[in-house]
Amino acid sequence: MGTELAGLIRADLAALNNDAARLSVAPAMDAGQLMQGADGNVSFTQAMKDAVASVDNEQRAAGEKMAAVDSGKSDDLVGAMLSSQQASLSFSMLMQVRNKVMGAVDELLKLPV
Repeated sequence: MGTELAGLIRADLAALNNDAARLSVAPAMDAGQLMQGADGNVSFTQAMKDAVASVDNEQRAAGEKMAAVDSGKSDDLVGAMLSSQQASLSFSMLMQVRNKVMGAVDELLKLPV
């Protein structure tokens, strides 16, 4: 039983190392590339739409992985938990951006005309 548990731990550790290597190899997007529209202009609206869509896709993927683990179709609990945490952090970041934007709008509305 001890060797089976050690084998499972090694397998989980190998999966974590693979996930970490995959994340470190993924190219980072430049902020200018993210917000550039079709005509070359920077579009805040499009950047926010893209960010919301990205967070939504991460939430859906995490939900699918968790559902697969719950139903027994997958035994990748570590991957499901990592996806869930990544989606949670992405959502938290999006909410912080939203709060900053709303604070800035409030400050603009308070300016005298």
